Amino acid sequence: MDRRVSLPRIIEVLSILDADIIALQEVFARGSREGQVELVADALKLHWAFGFTRHHDGRPYGNAILSRWPILQSRDMDISIEGRERRGCIRADVKSPRGTIHVYNIHMGTRYFERRKQVRALLASPQLHENLAGPRVLVGDFNEWTAGLTTRTLSAKFETLDTDLHVGRRKSFPGFLPMLRLDHVYFEKPLHIVKSEMVRTPLARVASDHLPLTATFSWPKP
Repeated sequence: MDRRVSLPRIIEVLSILDADIIALQEVFARGSREGQVELVADALKLHWAFGFTRHHDGRPYGNAILSRWPILQSRDMDISIEGRERRGCIRADVKSPRGTIHVYNIHMGTRYFERRKQVRALLASPQLHENLAGPRVLVGDFNEWTAGLTTRTLSAKFETLDTDLHVGRRKSFPGFLPMLRLDHVYFEKPLHIVKSEMVRTPLARVASDHLPLTATFSWPKP
C-alpha cells in the first residue's frame, strides 16, 4: 500500500502466520527474472504450485498455492470471460497427514455479470468434480463485496466461513482501511472450522492491499 512490492515483508507476514497451506493471488513465477512464487516458497521452506493466468510485464503471472505437505499434482483452470482481463484458478491436491485435500485458489473478475459466468464455468468444470480423494476447499479473491450470485451459488454447494461468527470482522480490502469483503473460504464436510482470523498487524496492512484471512480446520476421523 506504500507502492512498494517487498518480498521480505510479505515473507515475514506469512512466516508469522505459520500456515500449513497458503493461497496467493497476483504473483509472478520464474521467467526472465527470478519468480516471486519460488522465492517466497524457498524462504518459508514450503512446496509450491503455480497456476498460470497470463503474461504480465513479460513474465508468467497468476495464482499460487504453497504447502507444508507434498503437492501430489496441480492443474490450471481458465475462468476468463471474453473481453475481460484473464482470470484463473489453480487446483492443488495436497497430501496432508490426515489424507488428500483438494485446494482451489480462485481470482475472479471485478464485474457482476463477469462473475456470474465465471462461477457457472467453475461449477461445470471437470476439475472441480473428477478424481477426488478427499474434501475440497475453495479460497481466494472473489471480488464480490455484496452477497451476489457467486456468493449465493457457492454457499448453496459448500459450507462457508462465516466471518461474523468466526472472525468478528468481514472486510479485508483495502488492507490499510478495510471497507469491502472480497476474500472468502468455502469448504465441505468432514472439515470443520475451528477458528479464523483477519490478520490486522501493522505489517500486514502495508505488505498487501488485502488483509490475510486465515482458517483453521479440524478433520474428524470417521
